[in-house]
Amino acid sequence: MPHDGKVGNSLGGVFLVSAYVLAKIEAGKDREVLKEIKKIDGVKKASATYGTYDLCIEVRFASIEELDEFVFDKLRKIPQIKETVTAICSETMT
Repeated sequence: MPHDGKVGNSLGGVFLVSAYVLAKIEAGKDREVLKEIKKIDGVKKASATYGTYDLCIEVRFASIEELDEFVFDKLRKIPQIKETVTAICSETMT
């Protein structure tokens, strides 16, 4: 049976949008930003990373509008975040 793309949560809700958001952070502010991001609803995991981007954030939302709100109204309002790129998942296998 094909998977419908929906991911349930422990409260019986359904997440339709899963994504990874990569961010470039102002030098030396990684831990400060990680602590702030952990408090935002929808964030499942946030990891400091090496390479082009400093942070990888795994998020899940009920709609694309909620993802937009997270990226534009919450994440990009954190002054230490200099750039983001979002990869929306089309299919996830566990």
